Amino acid sequence: MNTRRIGDVQVGSIGLGAMPMSIEGRPDETRSLATLHAALDAGVTLIDTADAYHAGADEVGHNETLIARALASHDRGGDVLVATKGGHLRPGDGSWTLDGSPGHLKRACEASLRRLGVEAIGLYQFHRPDPRVPYADSVGAVRELLDEGKIRMAGISNADPEQIRQADEILGGRLVSVQNQFSPAFRSSEPELLLCGELGIAFLPYSPFGGIARAGELASQHVAFARIARAHGVSAHQVCLAWMLARSPVVVPIPGASRPESVRDSVQAADLVLSAGEIAELDAA
Repeated sequence: MNTRRIGDVQVGSIGLGAMPMSIEGRPDETRSLATLHAALDAGVTLIDTADAYHAGADEVGHNETLIARALASHDRGGDVLVATKGGHLRPGDGSWTLDGSPGHLKRACEASLRRLGVEAIGLYQFHRPDPRVPYADSVGAVRELLDEGKIRMAGISNADPEQIRQADEILGGRLVSVQNQFSPAFRSSEPELLLCGELGIAFLPYSPFGGIARAGELASQHVAFARIARAHGVSAHQVCLAWMLARSPVVVPIPGASRPESVRDSVQAADLVLSAGEIAELDAA
C-alpha cells in the first residue's frame, strides 16, 4: 500500500475507522477481531478509535480494548499507529455530550493508556470543542500530555481553520493531524483540508462514505462516482477514497468497517489511479 505521513510516522494511505465495531448495531467480537486482523493483513497501519466509541454507559473504552486485543493477537500489531481521542462522551442513551476540561482530558488519557496497554499513545486527538471550556485550555491539556510523554503526537478533531491555527500555536508547531468529517455529500471541511495542506498537517477524513447509515447509498446518491466505478470495474467506495487521496498528499481517509470484506475493498483504493478528467468530474459532482 502507498504511504502517507502523520508527524514523523509513515502510515498506509488508507486507515481504518473502528467505531462501527463498538456502537449500537455492532457485530459480535469474533467478527470484529476478524475485521481488525483483515486490516492488518491488508497493510493498514493506522487505526482510529476513541474512548467514547461504545454503546452502554458501563463500557467506556470498548473500542480501545477491542483494538488492544486484536493487536496483541496479530504478528503485525506492533506496526500500527493507534489514534484515539478524548473529550466526547456517551452517557449510554445514544446521545453524545462534551467535556473538554483539562482535568477530564488528562484522566481520559490515563484511562486510554491503560486500555491500550501502552506507555505512550501514538496519536491523541481532542475529540470536539466544548463551548463551556476555552479552546486554549483544552488544547493546553493536550500540550501538557505531549510534554509529559504520555502521548507521542497530538491532533484535533471537528475543528475549523481558526482552531487549527490556534492549536498549532499552543502546541508549539507540533500539531500533526486534523480529523474532520468529509465525504462527497459533506464538503464543508474543504477550508480545513486546504489549510492542512498548506501547513503540512495530516487531514483524516472520517465518514468518507457519508456515515454508517448512508455508506450503502454512495453509488445511488452520487452518479458520477458510480459511473467512474463501473468504468474501472471497482466499487464506488474505492473511487471515493481514491478521489480523496488525489485531493492532497496530506489526506489519509479512515473509512469505517465492521466486516473483513469492507476493509479489503477500501484498501484497494490506494492503488486506484484516476485521470485528471475523472477527478475534475468528481470535484464538480
